[in-house]
This record gives sequence, structure tokens and C-alpha cells, in this order.
Amino acid sequence: MKAKWMVAVMMVAACFMFSSCGGSKKQAQNAEEAVTAMSIDDVMAKAADLVEQTVVIEGVCTHTCSHGAKKMFLVGSDDTKTLRIEAGELGAFDTKVVNNVVTVKGTLKEERIDEAYLQDWEARVKNQTEEKHGNEEGEGGCDTEKNARGETADTTEGRIADFRAKIAAEKEATGKEYLSFYHVVAESYEINE
Repeated sequence: MKAKWMVAVMMVAACFMFSSCGGSKKQAQNAEEAVTAMSIDDVMAKAADLVEQTVVIEGVCTHTCSHGAKKMFLVGSDDTKTLRIEAGELGAFDTKVVNNVVTVKGTLKEERIDEAYLQDWEARVKNQTEEKHGNEEGEGGCDTEKNARGETADTTEGRIADFRAKIAAEKEATGKEYLSFYHVVAESYEINE
């Protein structure tokens, strides 16, 4: 009788153990599904602290790159808050994303523009190995990407000069000798309906 009682207690304990493990797994799954997408404004405000982290963001897509839709741009509360999203291993984005609210999961990356970056850019231009995007005649680059970076120049030389001026202003204001621009490498995305 004592042995049967002991077996019954062990079985009940085992059931609790397995059900609690299953419950934890289910809770973790529900917590993951309940992740709220960050706005573009929030990501831009906290970007320096989110570099190399997985983020879920939501914004209106205003543009996809005409060179195979490998990039899309999501805008926040106004067009000064624009974030570039790269397709990465996804290959390309469906062009139906344009003018729709899109949710993206991916890794936030930082691109730093400093004097070494600008000198390398100048060397590529001189050697005619610079990859061209956007307005090829003026070599001014993609207007949407330029807008995301706050650029106004229409030539490569003008863009480089503007970056140098902005780096000098940044150094004077903060001591940093570079500009930081952020983008997301997507691992998944969906058009919100």
C-alpha cells in the first residue's frame, strides 16, 4: 500500500513538473509573440544603444531601391526620421511594400562616416570604381537615402564636402570625429493590412 501511494505521489509530481515546463515554454512563446514593434522615431532616438541587437520596428515604406528592391525606407513621424532597411539574406523586398505600413524584424547596424571613409570614397571616385545609385548623371546618389542622412548636395564632391563639414561640427559639439547612420538588416518583414 505504501509503495502504491509513493508511486502515485511521484506520478503527480511528474505531472506538475511536465505541465510547468510546458507552461513556461508556452509563456515564453506568448511573450515573444506579444513583442510590440518600435516606431521609427523610438529606434532613431535609442539607436546608439540598440546597435547589433534584434529589433522589431514598424513604419510606412516610402521607397524601395530601383536596383532590385534590395533596400526599402521606412519613415517615422516626419521625413527627417527615415530608416533604411536592407534585405540581406532575404534577397529583395516585394515592391508592394511601398505606401504601406510594414513591420520588420532585423538587426540594427551602425555605419560610421569619418575621414578615412571619405578618403576611400574619393579614391573610388578617382579610380572610377564607385558604385552608382540614384541620379547617375549628377552622381548625387539615391534621393531617399540622401534625405535619410540629411544630405543636400547633388554631386559626389559636394556630398563629401558636406560630410567633412558635418564631421567638423560634430567634433566641435561632442568630440566625436565621425557621423553615425543607422540601418536594419532584415530577417523578416510583413505588410500590415
